[in-house]
Amino acid sequence: MSPTIRVDDEVYEELQKRATPFVDTPNSTLRRVLGLPGKEAQPGSTAVAPSSPEPALRPLLADRRLHPGQQLVWRRRNLHRVHYAEVLEDGTLRLEDGSVHDTPSGAATALAGNSQNGWTAFATEDGILLRDMR
Repeated sequence: MSPTIRVDDEVYEELQKRATPFVDTPNSTLRRVLGLPGKEAQPGSTAVAPSSPEPALRPLLADRRLHPGQQLVWRRRNLHRVHYAEVLEDGTLRLEDGSVHDTPSGAATALAGNSQNGWTAFATEDGILLRDMR
């Protein structure tokens, strides 16, 4: 899990002005403003975003509740959006933008731009939530 920071309204408004709508998160905007390299994975890359030492889905792969290549779905009804994540052989999740995450919550947080519980967000294509598979 990434650390949480709090900013005042003036700082947040400035971040919004500098962000590309529907593309940037507060983190990607700050990285650009601070001159830090982007964290986006290049196509075909296997870079993993830092978080837990062992990918969280590995036990579900080991006992075949999930399988490599399986698509997980997050249906965000209020926003009328659907996100997909592919389960990789090592138990990580690859998002449509190519980024790879150790945990479902890390993947959901990257998609939303704020803290999310990926265990209650992502489900299999037949509707079984990850939290119900543990």
